[in-house]
Amino acid sequence: MEAVFRIYRIKGVVRIEPSDMEKGLEAAALAELKKRFEGMYSRELGLIIAIRSLKVSPEGYIIMGDGATYHEVELELLAYVPMINEVVEATVENVAKHGAHIRIGPIDGLIHISQIADEEAFFDPVRGAIVLRQSKRILTKGDRVRARVTSVSGASMQRLPRMSLTMRQPYLGKIEWINEYKAKRGGK
Repeated sequence: MEAVFRIYRIKGVVRIEPSDMEKGLEAAALAELKKRFEGMYSRELGLIIAIRSLKVSPEGYIIMGDGATYHEVELELLAYVPMINEVVEATVENVAKHGAHIRIGPIDGLIHISQIADEEAFFDPVRGAIVLRQSKRILTKGDRVRARVTSVSGASMQRLPRMSLTMRQPYLGKIEWINEYKAKRGGK
């Protein structure tokens, strides 16, 4: 139930400024590629988290009028790819009148108050918790939950995607509630 991570192998060209050459070719290329890729989100690749490995060609070329050198590179990128219907476990980061915010890998998700459980839920500002009306169960900051991703939207090159989730299915919800449910069913 962990997030989906992928490794991409990419070939390309990196531009190295003359002032960065004192760092060494590998270090200069890595710094430039980190600036370009880490934290970037694309629908095709997902959220780029890190550069895992890098090979830089020691032979570069110079373009007339540009003092920088250009080198061919091969690199591996580690990316997080949010998937619709993926079941995740996470910790509640915050609760508010509209729902519970959780962190899934590097991305924040929202479980709308209508998706907390199959019964009516309301926000109790005094306790800072979401309370289920019939069972009186409580969801607060720090609780571990299991939820299913229902949508991923709003991503751009400047902003991470928004994820909507639900806990309105058997074996989803606050981990404590799931364990109670299993115990009632004989551990199944």
